Amino acid sequence: MGIERRNRLMVFPKVGKWVIILVAIGFIVVGIRAFQLYGYIFENNVKHSGFVYIPDGATYDQVIDSLKAGDFLANYKSIKWVANKKKYPDLIKPGAYKLEKGWSNNKLVDVLRSGAQTPIKVTFNNIRFRKDLAGRLAHYMEADSTAFLKMLTDTAEAKKYGFTYAAFPAMFIPNTYELYWTTTPAEFVDRMHQEYDRFWTDERKKKAEAAGMTPVQATTLASIVQEETVKPDEMHKIAGVYINRLKRGWRLQADPTVKFAVGDFSIKRVLNQHLEIDSPYNTYKYKGLPPGPINFPNPKSIEAVLNYEKSKYLYFCAKEDFSGYHNFSRTLREHNRNAARYQRALNKNRIFK
Repeated sequence: MGIERRNRLMVFPKVGKWVIILVAIGFIVVGIRAFQLYGYIFENNVKHSGFVYIPDGATYDQVIDSLKAGDFLANYKSIKWVANKKKYPDLIKPGAYKLEKGWSNNKLVDVLRSGAQTPIKVTFNNIRFRKDLAGRLAHYMEADSTAFLKMLTDTAEAKKYGFTYAAFPAMFIPNTYELYWTTTPAEFVDRMHQEYDRFWTDERKKKAEAAGMTPVQATTLASIVQEETVKPDEMHKIAGVYINRLKRGWRLQADPTVKFAVGDFSIKRVLNQHLEIDSPYNTYKYKGLPPGPINFPNPKSIEAVLNYEKSKYLYFCAKEDFSGYHNFSRTLREHNRNAARYQRALNKNRIFK
């Protein structure tokens, strides 16, 4: 009996020792795992700044693929764990999100899950045709060029904002705008209408009226002026010549309108065959302004029209030195002399079309 009791006492210390060891190991394992999970959640994981784009209807795997394509993360196992814990796979929101270097998985998932997109800067200028604008917009936003072009060429859409089909481009004032990557074509058009109303202040409207034009007509003239010269310091003078001709009821005889009517702005020399085209944009045939802009004129061109130079000039012709500047004249005789010099220069340089 005494021997058995001693044996049990000898066994229990050994068992207790192993229990302590196992408990200690358990604490260590739990501690290591806790430290690992803390790292998963709060340690830096975004390696560099940049945009990740999540299209409408994207799956969780596609989001991970987008992150991998941008080589944004140091550890993809950890982001998956955090995303699942925060139920992100069920809360995916489309958009363009700018990730910042040093973000933790917790911060990253919170941003993506919230749908708090980063606005992107959309710039368009030097645009002539609607299809070109559609292509430029598709470069910045999720919708493709076909969707944008459909909206830009929709007569009913133009009418909704008070424009004819031909005048609709006047509503789109080139500039840099902050938009979301997911901005739809309809939302973009509505934003441009807001910007148009913001641009056309009472002061600008009064200047247009004083020149005998509506805002659309001023924009249409600005589009011609913009095509006529690349020299900003000459725009006001050219605008003044055209306004003088309009006030006299003369045809504008603006070469850029003929190029637009032909559909070819690469023409270096407008020929008689071009002047015969029957189009309301052919200002050699028809008096007054064309029915709408021949491009999307920038604000500086519009300001040049609104603040045109008052003069007695009725004609202008490109200088024969190809400097980009023009010779201005008051009489047809003087203009014909200037034109003859320019045509000789074209011939000398073998520019025949």
